[in-house]
Amino acid sequence: MLGKRKRVVLTIKDKLDIIKKLEEGISFKKLSVVYGIGESTVRDIKKNKERIINYANSSDPTSGVSKRKSMKSSTYEELDRVMIEWFNQQKTDGIPVSGTICAKQAKFFFDALGMEGDFNASSGWLTRFKQRHGIPKAAGKGTKLKGDETAASEFCGNFQEFVERENLQPEQIYGADQTGLFWKCLPSRTLTLETEQSTSGYRSSRERIIIMCCANATGLHKLNLCVVGKAKKPRAFKGTDLSNLPVTYYSQKGAWIEQSVFRQWFEKYFVPQVQKHLKSKGLLEKAVLLLDFPPAHPHEEMLSSDDGRIIVKYLPPNVTSLIQPMSQGVLATVKRYYRAGLLQKYMDEGIDPKIFWKNLTVLDAIYEVSRAWNMVKSSTITKAWKKLFPGNEENSGMSIDEGAILAANLATVLQNTEECEHVDIENIDQWFDSRSSDSSCQVLTDSESAEDQTKAAEQKPSSKSRKTELNPEKHISHKAALEWTENLLDYLEQQDDMLLSDKLVLRRLRTIIRKKQKIQNSKNH
Repeated sequence: MLGKRKRVVLTIKDKLDIIKKLEEGISFKKLSVVYGIGESTVRDIKKNKERIINYANSSDPTSGVSKRKSMKSSTYEELDRVMIEWFNQQKTDGIPVSGTICAKQAKFFFDALGMEGDFNASSGWLTRFKQRHGIPKAAGKGTKLKGDETAASEFCGNFQEFVERENLQPEQIYGADQTGLFWKCLPSRTLTLETEQSTSGYRSSRERIIIMCCANATGLHKLNLCVVGKAKKPRAFKGTDLSNLPVTYYSQKGAWIEQSVFRQWFEKYFVPQVQKHLKSKGLLEKAVLLLDFPPAHPHEEMLSSDDGRIIVKYLPPNVTSLIQPMSQGVLATVKRYYRAGLLQKYMDEGIDPKIFWKNLTVLDAIYEVSRAWNMVKSSTITKAWKKLFPGNEENSGMSIDEGAILAANLATVLQNTEECEHVDIENIDQWFDSRSSDSSCQVLTDSESAEDQTKAAEQKPSSKSRKTELNPEKHISHKAALEWTENLLDYLEQQDDMLLSDKLVLRRLRTIIRKKQKIQNSKNH
């Protein structure tokens, strides 16, 4: 009689390995013997394949799945989903988030969504939330995350050993990173006169696309930009064949490139283009892609070419600002060239700035940012790798601030352009590095012209008269409140850039109003 089989508890990584081997055609029986488990367990793993992969993709890409054995999800899954979307949006906008802020936001969403239960945004909840989504330790209140120099130094040493062991040339080593680009903005002083800027018609542009730059360490092979927008096919794309765009375009709702999109890009574009490039250079079709640590990327076990020769390696958490090649000036240079090109386009057309802004489309932005990426020099990319390959520093040449030169040249031209005489180097330089919330980046609303806004400002009623108009004694019926809420919800559903959390909060308010209306109707009858 056979002895009782020893109980084996597999890690998530083990399960991912089994899924991969099943896809390669290895039998259930053979895998059960190799891993010391029953065939029924192997079949259960295949049955839960999608759930296992999704869980692994949302975990710490560097170590989480190698240690974790269970797939316990959050008690409040809806809250967890809203929170990670909110967190990624803050990261996209460059807003630092401390643990205290994160906990307060979670409590706000819990109450606003009317969720039931005894939720406490404790330090334990925060730790588990960060572990589930691979979020590095947050910085203190009001400060940006500081790079982990120890982890960066250790990774550099290990990576150099890996490169030597695998006998990889710089031509075979790639880096990729993504950033948000607020594509519809101009320096505030180029838009119109200062008197017009003070009106409420000017606001910061919030129209954003995600761009991902990818190149090898020599800077000689730059893949086409990967661009992700909110709309599947924007109106500006009408009549345009997506395959003819100078970029690889995807659409999604999230703040960062989602797992499915990234995996599709990796398999359909990155691997074939790298293989073709290396073959043209007479090199072995073998390469490594270095990636940042965002939770949105699939686990590195799930990213490799069919022959396993092209793989992915992740940087450890919180070292992006220190050693991520694309964050060492490459992404910033692309943005500077983009904004410089946008400004040059404005000056070349010589039209009213308001008309220029209204005519600017996302298709224009895609061509402009593609041109900007093409303008980035190979030497700029090579310099970005010097922290990972210190030996290449002597070939980096003299360090030249291309942004400063661009700012000076453009300021000189603008000062001789009608309505732009007030522009100076400081204004241009600030605009080059501005985020969406920066006061130097403004646009005019579609619905009102500057002239209309100026008139509105002149006719603006006094605070006393406004108080009279907003009479607190005025009764608003449940029916009217519900109608307004329904209209606002319809509006939000039509917008591509609205957060799920915002819509959920409004839906909760609609439910409350409906209940109040129902109670009132029952009383009247």
